[in-house]
Amino acid sequence: MCLAVAIYFESRSEPIQGKIAVAEVILNRVESSKYPDDICGVVKQQSRGICQFSFYCDGKSDRPRNHRAYLRSMYLAELMIEEGDYITVLGKGVTHYHAEYVDPYWCKSPTMTRVAKIGKHFFYETK
Repeated sequence: MCLAVAIYFESRSEPIQGKIAVAEVILNRVESSKYPDDICGVVKQQSRGICQFSFYCDGKSDRPRNHRAYLRSMYLAELMIEEGDYITVLGKGVTHYHAEYVDPYWCKSPTMTRVAKIGKHFFYETK
Protein backbone atom coordinates (compact mmCIF):
# COMPACT_ATOMS: atom_id res chain seq x y z
CA MET A 1 0.00 0.00 0.00
CA CYS A 2 2.86 2.43 0.70
CA LEU A 3 4.07 2.23 -2.90
CA ALA A 4 0.55 2.70 -4.27
CA VAL A 5 -0.08 5.75 -2.07
CA ALA A 6 3.27 7.24 -3.06
CA ILE A 7 2.60 6.72 -6.78
CA TYR A 8 -0.84 8.27 -6.33
CA PHE A 9 0.26 11.39 -4.47
CA GLU A 10 3.58 11.94 -6.21
CA SER A 11 2.58 11.23 -9.81
CA ARG A 12 -1.13 10.64 -10.41
CA SER A 13 -1.29 13.43 -13.04
CA GLU A 14 1.88 12.24 -14.78
CA PRO A 15 2.14 9.99 -17.85
CA ILE A 16 2.60 6.28 -17.19
CA GLN A 17 6.37 6.64 -17.66
CA GLY A 18 6.39 9.19 -14.83
CA LYS A 19 4.47 6.88 -12.53
CA ILE A 20 6.86 4.04 -13.31
CA ALA A 21 9.84 6.34 -12.71
CA VAL A 22 8.54 7.38 -9.26
CA ALA A 23 8.04 3.71 -8.36
CA GLU A 24 11.55 2.93 -9.62
CA VAL A 25 13.09 5.61 -7.42
CA ILE A 26 11.38 4.15 -4.35
CA LEU A 27 12.33 0.58 -5.24
CA ASN A 28 15.91 1.64 -6.05
CA ARG A 29 16.14 3.19 -2.59
CA VAL A 30 14.90 -0.04 -1.01
CA GLU A 31 17.76 -1.86 -2.78
CA SER A 32 20.35 0.73 -1.67
CA SER A 33 22.15 0.38 1.66
CA LYS A 34 21.74 4.15 2.17
CA TYR A 35 17.99 3.93 2.76
CA PRO A 36 15.54 1.78 4.74
CA ASP A 37 15.20 -1.74 3.36
CA ASP A 38 11.42 -1.75 2.93
CA ILE A 39 9.02 0.31 0.85
CA CYS A 40 7.11 1.89 3.75
CA GLY A 41 10.38 2.78 5.47
CA VAL A 42 11.59 4.57 2.32
CA VAL A 43 8.30 6.40 1.75
CA LYS A 44 8.06 7.54 5.39
CA GLN A 45 11.76 8.35 5.86
CA GLN A 46 12.65 11.74 7.28
CA SER A 47 16.02 13.44 7.36
CA ARG A 48 16.47 16.27 9.84
CA GLY A 49 12.69 16.46 10.21
CA ILE A 50 12.12 16.77 6.46
CA CYS A 51 10.22 14.06 4.63
CA GLN A 52 11.86 12.48 1.61
CA PHE A 53 8.49 12.40 -0.15
CA SER A 54 6.59 15.63 0.36
CA PHE A 55 3.07 14.19 0.39
CA TYR A 56 3.87 12.24 3.55
CA CYS A 57 4.33 15.27 5.81
CA ASP A 58 2.51 18.10 4.04
CA GLY A 59 -0.22 18.20 6.69
CA LYS A 60 -2.88 17.01 4.24
CA SER A 61 -4.78 13.75 4.38
CA ASP A 62 -2.97 10.78 2.86
CA ARG A 63 -6.26 9.20 1.93
CA PRO A 64 -6.71 9.05 -1.86
CA ARG A 65 -9.85 10.84 -3.07
CA ASN A 66 -9.80 9.84 -6.73
CA HIS A 67 -10.80 6.17 -6.61
CA ARG A 68 -10.00 5.44 -10.26
CA ALA A 69 -6.53 7.01 -10.05
CA TYR A 70 -5.84 5.13 -6.82
CA LEU A 71 -6.86 1.81 -8.40
CA ARG A 72 -4.39 2.51 -11.21
CA SER A 73 -1.71 3.30 -8.63
CA MET A 74 -2.42 0.07 -6.76
CA TYR A 75 -2.24 -1.95 -9.97
CA LEU A 76 1.04 -0.32 -10.98
CA ALA A 77 2.52 -0.77 -7.49
CA GLU A 78 1.70 -4.47 -7.56
CA LEU A 79 3.12 -4.80 -11.06
CA MET A 80 6.34 -2.99 -10.10
CA ILE A 81 6.82 -5.14 -7.01
CA GLU A 82 6.18 -8.35 -8.96
CA GLU A 83 7.84 -7.47 -12.29
CA GLY A 84 9.93 -4.36 -11.56
CA ASP A 85 13.10 -5.82 -13.01
CA TYR A 86 11.35 -6.00 -16.38
CA ILE A 87 9.52 -2.66 -16.24
CA THR A 88 11.95 0.24 -16.26
CA VAL A 89 12.32 3.69 -17.70
CA LEU A 90 15.30 4.90 -15.62
CA GLY A 91 17.60 2.17 -14.33
CA LYS A 92 19.02 1.02 -11.01
CA GLY A 93 21.05 4.07 -9.93
CA VAL A 94 18.22 6.60 -9.99
CA THR A 95 17.30 7.46 -6.40
CA HIS A 96 16.09 11.06 -6.49
CA TYR A 97 13.59 13.27 -8.25
CA HIS A 98 11.90 16.61 -7.83
CA ALA A 99 9.12 18.57 -9.47
CA GLU A 100 10.15 21.12 -12.07
CA TYR A 101 8.80 24.00 -9.96
CA VAL A 102 11.27 23.43 -7.09
CA ASP A 103 15.06 23.75 -6.96
CA PRO A 104 16.36 21.60 -4.09
CA TYR A 105 19.90 22.13 -2.83
CA TRP A 106 20.83 18.45 -3.30
CA CYS A 107 20.38 18.48 -7.09
CA LYS A 108 23.48 20.70 -7.43
CA SER A 109 25.67 18.17 -5.65
CA PRO A 110 28.53 16.78 -7.75
CA THR A 111 27.29 13.30 -6.82
CA MET A 112 23.97 13.88 -8.63
CA THR A 113 23.50 13.54 -12.37
CA ARG A 114 20.20 14.47 -13.99
CA VAL A 115 19.23 11.59 -16.23
CA ALA A 116 15.68 12.37 -17.32
CA LYS A 117 12.77 14.73 -17.33
CA ILE A 118 9.47 12.92 -17.43
CA GLY A 119 6.31 14.93 -17.23
CA LYS A 120 6.88 17.56 -14.56
CA HIS A 121 9.68 15.77 -12.72
CA PHE A 122 13.46 15.65 -13.05
CA PHE A 123 15.18 12.38 -12.11
CA TYR A 124 18.72 11.96 -10.79
CA GLU A 125 21.29 9.21 -10.57
CA THR A 126 23.66 9.08 -7.62
CA LYS A 127 27.34 8.60 -8.47
